[in-house]
Amino acid sequence: MPLLAALWLLAQHLGWGQGTWEPMERTFTVCGKQSSEACVIDGDTLAVGKRRIRLTGFDAPELDGECEAERQLAREARDALADWLNAGPFELDGGAEPPRDRYGRELREVRRGSEGLADTMVERGLARRSAEERDWC
Repeated sequence: MPLLAALWLLAQHLGWGQGTWEPMERTFTVCGKQSSEACVIDGDTLAVGKRRIRLTGFDAPELDGECEAERQLAREARDALADWLNAGPFELDGGAEPPRDRYGRELREVRRGSEGLADTMVERGLARRSAEERDWC
């Protein structure tokens, strides 16, 4: 089982993030293109100040992927994530002490009303549910 999926299952089992949603409304830029307090690093990772947030429930292609097709889709996913976040207020789960991955990033699910970000990214073909399905080429 991939690490992210295992962490997500553990978080669900322990009840992390259930009932503790943090509202957020910010303007996100793409990291590196403009100076910003909040930016999108890639199709599944954000920076908010010094916080790094790995969004859960999906896995996006890598910007430094194995082929040009993956790298192109990664740029599309990153830009689509910025657009989704900038479309209005949304919520992050996890409360004050969210679980973290091996890189120290907060692990958080995101939703706007009844729309889960993970579902949207997967339905649009910009992400997959599992990191095991990594062949974007």
